[in-house]
Amino acid sequence: MHAVAAVQVGVDVVGGFGISDKWVALILAALGNDGPHQARDDGAPGPRPMRYSELSRRLAGISQKMLTQTLRSLERDGLVTRTVTPTVPVTVTYELTDLGRSLQHMMRGIKMWAETHMDEVLAHREEYDTER
Repeated sequence: MHAVAAVQVGVDVVGGFGISDKWVALILAALGNDGPHQARDDGAPGPRPMRYSELSRRLAGISQKMLTQTLRSLERDGLVTRTVTPTVPVTVTYELTDLGRSLQHMMRGIKMWAETHMDEVLAHREEYDTER
C-alpha cells in the first residue's frame, strides 16, 4: 500500500467514529479493562466480553444511538466482534478482536503519556494563552 493511502486508511479509522472520537477511546478502554469502574468477574486483568447494557452503564453520558453507531463502526473496522447468543432474552456481547486489542494497547500508551505530561501541557497552554 502506498504511504499516502496508508495514511488515509489511518485517518479514516481515526476520523469519524475512529480513535479520535471520545466514545471510541472509552469503548476500547472499557472492553480492554482500562475503563472506569472496571473489574473482571474472575479478577484477572485484560480484555473481556461485555454486554451492551453493561457498556452503556459504564459509559455514562453516551446515548443509545451513539453507542450503537460506534459499536457498528468498530465492528465494521474489525476492531470488535458482536456475538449473539439465542437465549431468552437474546444475549449480545461485544469483545475486542486481536486488531482491536492492538489498537487498545496503543491507546493505553497515549493515556499513559497524557497522564505523565498533563501538567506540562496545561502549563504550556496557559503560557501561550497569556501571551496572546
